[in-house]
Amino acid sequence: MIGVNKIEDIRRMWRRGESVAAIARATGVSEPTVRKYRDMDDLSPEPPRARRPEGELLAPYAATVDSWLLDDRKNWHKQRHTAVRVYVRLRDEEGYEGSYSTVQRYVRRRREEMAAEAEARDAQGFLQLDWVPGECQVDFGQADFRVRGVLTRGHYLTVSFPNSNVGLTQVFWGETAECVCQGLRNVFEFVGGVPARAVFDNATEVGRRVCGEVRTSSMFRMFAAHYGLDYSFTNPHSGNEKGNVENKVGYHRRNIFVPVPSFHDVSAFNARLLEDCLALSDGKPHYRLGAPEAELFEDDRSALSPLPPQAFSCVRWETRRCSKQGVVTIGGVHRYSAGPAYARAEVNVALGAFEVSIVDQESGEVVASYEREWGDVPTDSSDPTLQLRLLCMRPGGWRDSVVRSSLPSELVSFLDSEEPAALAADLRTLRDETGQRGWRHAVEGMRRSLEATGGLDAATVSLAAARAASGDERVEYDEEVDLAGYDRAFTLVEGGGGDAA
Repeated sequence: MIGVNKIEDIRRMWRRGESVAAIARATGVSEPTVRKYRDMDDLSPEPPRARRPEGELLAPYAATVDSWLLDDRKNWHKQRHTAVRVYVRLRDEEGYEGSYSTVQRYVRRRREEMAAEAEARDAQGFLQLDWVPGECQVDFGQADFRVRGVLTRGHYLTVSFPNSNVGLTQVFWGETAECVCQGLRNVFEFVGGVPARAVFDNATEVGRRVCGEVRTSSMFRMFAAHYGLDYSFTNPHSGNEKGNVENKVGYHRRNIFVPVPSFHDVSAFNARLLEDCLALSDGKPHYRLGAPEAELFEDDRSALSPLPPQAFSCVRWETRRCSKQGVVTIGGVHRYSAGPAYARAEVNVALGAFEVSIVDQESGEVVASYEREWGDVPTDSSDPTLQLRLLCMRPGGWRDSVVRSSLPSELVSFLDSEEPAALAADLRTLRDETGQRGWRHAVEGMRRSLEATGGLDAATVSLAAARAASGDERVEYDEEVDLAGYDRAFTLVEGGGGDAA
C-alpha cells in the first residue's frame, strides 16, 4: 500500500483530467496502482486485519526445527542450516505446507533467542557445575624446560574438558595469538574435532578487557571463524569460572614437567606430550562423577564439530623493510637476515609460534626461515649457532645457510660431498659439540678429526673438541706409568707364546 499523500495526489490529478500515464510518471507509481486508487469508491479507514498467527502452520514442526538448529552447533559453520534449507527439508521430509517467509522469520527469531540465552549464560559467569560434553576451558601456565642443554623458562597452553576432567597441554615460548592458535589447532587435530565452546581468561593477544569490554585479536577472530568455534571470556577476579583448567595447569606441571623435561625439538616434544597427557586419565575415575575419565572423554569427542577441510595457518603476516645489510628486526631486538640481495627492500614476514619466514613480495617464495627467538635479549640470525639448531631439522637448507659460510673451506668441501643422511648426522655432531664446548672449539674439533682420520666420527670430534677447549694441555700422571704389560700382551696376541701372567 502506498502512502496517503500519494493517494491524495492521484485522486487530485485525476480530477484535473490528467491521464493515467502522466499521473504514474508524476507520482512514481505504476499505472495499475493509479487505476486502483482512481477507481476506489470507499477510502474509509478499515479495521486492522487479523493476522494469522505466524506459527499456526509451523507450530507442529517447531520442535523439529529447534533440534536442527541445536545440532548445528556441532557442525562446521559452513555446513549449518540456512532458512532455505530448513524450509526445503520441512516441505520434502515433513509435509509442511506453509510459506518460506514464515520459516525464515521463525529461524531468525529462534537463532536470536538461542544467542540471547548463550549471552545470558555468559553474563552469569558460566557458574554451572555440570559442563556440557564438548566444552573446554583454556589457560596458560609456566614451567622450566631444558632445551638443547639450556634451561629455559617456557609457557604451556592447557585445554581442559570439564565434563571428563581430561586436559591436553602444548609448550610454547610466548603467549601470543599465534601460539594460542597453534596450540588449539594441535589439540583439535589430536582429538579429531572442534569443541562446542571455549572459555578463556584474558590471555595475551587473544582477549583483553578494556573498560569492561573484551577486545579480541583479529588473528584469533579469523581462527575462531575458520573452525566455527564459539568462545567467551571469564569475568575479572572470577577464577572459579575456569577452575577446572587452572587445576589442570598445576596438575600437569607437577605430573608431567617434574623432573624438568629435556628435549631438542619442541614440536616433536609437543606431539608426544598430547599422548602423555591423555595417558594420565587411563584408569582414573572422575573426581566427582566416579566414572572413568577416559569413558567420559569419549562423550566429549562425540560432541565435537568436524574439522574444516583445510587447516588454519597459524602465522601473523607483517611487511618489513630490510636494512642496508638485508636484515629485518622483529620485536625490536631479534634480527633475521634476508640476504644482501634484499638490502633496503620490502619483504613479507610470517611469524609463527616457532618459526620466522621471510618471503619475497613479488614471487611469494620463501627467502629464509629461522627458528623464532623470544625474550628481551638481542639475537642475530647471522650467528651460526642460532641457525644450526634449525638446520639440523632441515638439512636441505645447508647450501644457503649461514652455518656453511662460517666453516673452514676444507670442512665445507667435505660436507658438500656427503650424502644427505651423513650430512644430517655430522650437523647434529656439530650442534651437540657447540652446546658442550662452544662454536669455536666444536669447529676446531671437526677440523682436527677430518685432518687426522679423513672423516667426522662423533667420538673423534668430541675428543678433539675437548682437547681444543682445554688448550691442548699435556696430561700429567702422579706416578710413572709402566707400559711393559701392554708389550707382553701384544706378544701373546701375535703368537709369541709365554706366560701372560
